Amino acid sequence: MTRTDADAKSEDVERDRITDGDGAVVDSALVGDGLELSYPTSDGTVVDCARLDIPEGAVTALVGPNGSGKSTLLKALSDHLAPDAGDVLIRGKDIDSFDKKELARELGVLSQENDSLESITVEDLTYHGRYPHRGFFDETDAEDREAVERALEMAGVEHLRDAELGQLSGGQKQLAWIAMVLAQDTDVLLLDEPTTFLDLYHQFRVLETVRQLNEQQDVTVAVVLHDIAQAARFADYLVAMHDGELYDWGPPEDVVTEQLLADVFGVEATVKHEPELQVLPHRALPDEQ
Repeated sequence: MTRTDADAKSEDVERDRITDGDGAVVDSALVGDGLELSYPTSDGTVVDCARLDIPEGAVTALVGPNGSGKSTLLKALSDHLAPDAGDVLIRGKDIDSFDKKELARELGVLSQENDSLESITVEDLTYHGRYPHRGFFDETDAEDREAVERALEMAGVEHLRDAELGQLSGGQKQLAWIAMVLAQDTDVLLLDEPTTFLDLYHQFRVLETVRQLNEQQDVTVAVVLHDIAQAARFADYLVAMHDGELYDWGPPEDVVTEQLLADVFGVEATVKHEPELQVLPHRALPDEQ
C-alpha cells in the first residue's frame, strides 16, 4: 500500500461507522469526532483525527512510534486534555456533560503521571478507587469491600495488600495502580502505556489481567502500547497512529502489514499469519532524505 492509499483508507475508516468481520455495525463505547488536539507549549495541532471509535466490549490498542499522538489522543478521550475542536462522546453523551464523580463512575483511567505515594499500602491505594461511589463523609460499606477484594484478586496483588508502594518493584507497583482503577468498577477502562519500563514477566502479567477483565466482566478497554507484536496478540482492534493522524484502524490481522511497519515504525519486517500473527523485524529503514 502506498502512503497515498493509506491516507485514503484512513479517511474511509474515520468517516464510516465501524463494522465487524461479517459487516455488522459495532457499537462504540467511546467516540472521538473531529478532534484537533494541542498543548499550550506546542506549535500548532498535535493530533488531527476526523473520527475514532473504541468498540463496546473489546480491547483496542493504540500503537505507533514515540511522538505519534497515542497518549495525546488518550488524554482527550479521558477528559484530561480539552480539544481545540471536536467532541468526545461516551455512549453518545458528550463527555463535558459529566461532572467529575459521574465521569469516574463511567471511565477508569490509568495515566503515566501517577502521584508518588510511597508510604501508602496497596490495600489503601485500592480503596481510593471507590471514591466515585461514596459521599465525602461516607464510611466504606460491604459493596466497597467486595469491590476492593475483587480488584486485589484480579490484579494479583492480594498477597501484597499490607505492603507499601515504596517497597514494591516496578511491576508490582503498576499492578497495584491497576487494582485501584479496577476498584472503580467502571465499564470502560483507559490505560496509557501500562507496560512501559516493566520486565517481560510483568508486561505479560499486566496484559493478561486486562484481557481477563475484558473477557470475564465485558469491560471495554483502550490501551496505549509501544510493542505492536504484543498489541496484536492481546487486542481485538488496533489504532495505528503516525505523525498525529490515524494511519489505519481494524482487527490486527488487517492492520499489521509489512507496509505499515515500514511507513509507521520505519522498520523492514516480515509479517506471518500462520500459525498466528507474528512480526519478525529485520532492520531499521534509512531516514527519508
